[in-house]
This record gives sequence, C-alpha cells and structure tokens, in this order.
Amino acid sequence: MGKTYNKLTDKLIDFIKAQKMFFVATAPRSDDGHVNVSPKGYDSLVVIDEETVAWLDLGGSGIETMAHLKENGRITIMFCAFEGPANIVRLYGKGEAVQFDDPRFPELLKLFPAFEKARAIVTVKLDRVSDSCGWGVPFYDFKGERDQLKRTWDHAYEKHGDAVDEKFFESNAESIDGLPGMTRSV
Repeated sequence: MGKTYNKLTDKLIDFIKAQKMFFVATAPRSDDGHVNVSPKGYDSLVVIDEETVAWLDLGGSGIETMAHLKENGRITIMFCAFEGPANIVRLYGKGEAVQFDDPRFPELLKLFPAFEKARAIVTVKLDRVSDSCGWGVPFYDFKGERDQLKRTWDHAYEKHGDAVDEKFFESNAESIDGLPGMTRSV
C-alpha cells in the first residue's frame, strides 16, 4: 500500500540515490497543450534537503519542461525500481529552471561536479512525496550510461564555444504549444 509524505525521509533519499534513471512530467495550463514526460539519466539529480531536489538539464530535443515551469511551475518526478524490491516514488512540487546565464547558475552547477556545462538546472521545492508498490514495473539490468548526449554537448562547446549558448536561445525559444522557452536571464 502506498504512503504519502510531507518531505523526503532518509529511506526515500537512499532509494532515489540508488536509481539509474528518473522521469520528469510537466504540463501547460491549457486543455489543448501537450503533457510532457522526459526520461533522465546520468548522475544528474541531487537531493539538496528533505524538501528540495535539483536536476541537471543538459538540453535535448525541445524546451517543454522549461516552458511549462515558466508558465505554472508544476512538476512531478518519478523513480521506479528496476532492480531489487518493487517500489515507485513520486516527487510533486513547484519547479524553476535556472538557465546557464542566470547569476545563480554557477553555484548550482557545483552540485554536479561531473559536468562543466548545461542548459539549465531545475530546482524543485517539494509539496508532496508518495510511494507505491511498483509491482507492475519489470526488472531491467543496467548496462551503463549512453554517452551520446554528454559527448555531443562537450564536442559542440569545444568546437563552437559560447556560440552554443546563443544557439539555445534560437532553437529553444518556444515550446511545441507556443509557450515561451529560453529567454535571456541577464
């Protein structure tokens, strides 16, 4: 039977840290808008405290999460046990995407020592935490991280430098529903 928590417990934090991937879900206010669910990997999520988490947004195929957070802040993060005892943990809260050009970004980036660059860091203030059985989640064997995303951005920055940042503003200007995406912070 699932339980609901006001904040993260040590047991939940240990479970979160043990997971190799998680899913992020956001949605616009509009009934016509698209719900977005994104899988995340790498060592890209940290627990800041029992009511706050952050994850590294390396960039990808769109700007949906950031656009939805700008519009309404609602976010759910889900972790599933693919090995060991069955479990699902969901973190609900209000998120904020702190872009690379925001003065707060360098300090937040220190939470992720394996990364030198990112499009943004999403911080989430939790207002609800729940777990559930997870009995329907299959077992999977973790074979390793795919390195393409990190390698692609490392190569782009090595070759083009800060021009990559400018490209983010152009290609991530709005979501598929026309919501504002990346805008200059400073």
